[in-house]
Amino acid sequence: MRRVSLVFVLFMLILTLNAFEMKKSAEMPAIVPVAWLKKEMNNPHLVIVDLRNEDAYAAGHIRHAVNIPALKGLFDKKFFMPKLDYLTQMLSEAGIDSNALVVAYDSGDFIWAARFYWILEVLGHKNVGILKVGYGHPNLAMIATSKVPYIPKKSAFIPRVDSSKVQTKLSTLLAINNKTIIDGRKVEAYEGKESSAKRFGHIPTAKNYACTHNYHITKEGNELRDLSELESIYKDLPKDKEIILYCDGGAEAALNYIVLQELGFKASVYDGSWLEWGNDDNTPVENPSKHKK
Repeated sequence: MRRVSLVFVLFMLILTLNAFEMKKSAEMPAIVPVAWLKKEMNNPHLVIVDLRNEDAYAAGHIRHAVNIPALKGLFDKKFFMPKLDYLTQMLSEAGIDSNALVVAYDSGDFIWAARFYWILEVLGHKNVGILKVGYGHPNLAMIATSKVPYIPKKSAFIPRVDSSKVQTKLSTLLAINNKTIIDGRKVEAYEGKESSAKRFGHIPTAKNYACTHNYHITKEGNELRDLSELESIYKDLPKDKEIILYCDGGAEAALNYIVLQELGFKASVYDGSWLEWGNDDNTPVENPSKHKK
């Protein structure tokens, strides 16, 4: 009898953990307004992550923000997502545990904060958002800043990998003509006029939605568009098809990922993106400009 009761308790615990994994807190917005951040600044579960480089962070950052330079922390040497043990240690040292409400920001490119957001979701952490404006934007004047590096209390981050959010070269190849593929690079790259890889062009059947369409660029600083504006940008995409997103190296695509998810689409990111696809002579490409290196 005691053994049956123990099994039942364990079963219920697993169900509870699974339910927690799938649930995003109603109070945690994916795109975080500055007013929300100000209200939550004293929340003991709040973790703020600055994705800019060390020099920019040292010159000034949001108070109690931990620095994870994007190019060092979010990519391996081949520009893929780093290995699980590396990410687990990095996130634990950043003070992120299962209760954390994580807000990520960068200088207003939004792609580095978005890459961090996507990685956390891949690892099963749903309560994450990116700040609606970049660091230095006038709207952030209400938020306290500091030049003192913040060292958080180490936590125990437990990954629960959700592989549905990651695509590979093979799954992307199989998606041609079957799923919606979106290229998040600028139009010059999509049309084959420039390339970060040895080949030029784009993945066949891919549509071009540059990630820069997701935000306003101003002299005062960049700001993500409201969802009502974004909805009109993506209105021609069918919602009954899964969407695979790519770019040069998985950062621009991550910004499109956040926006499309918020608009009700089912999206995932091809991590290798054009740096893998465009350097493989065996993958098909469409090159409108026929430009070659």
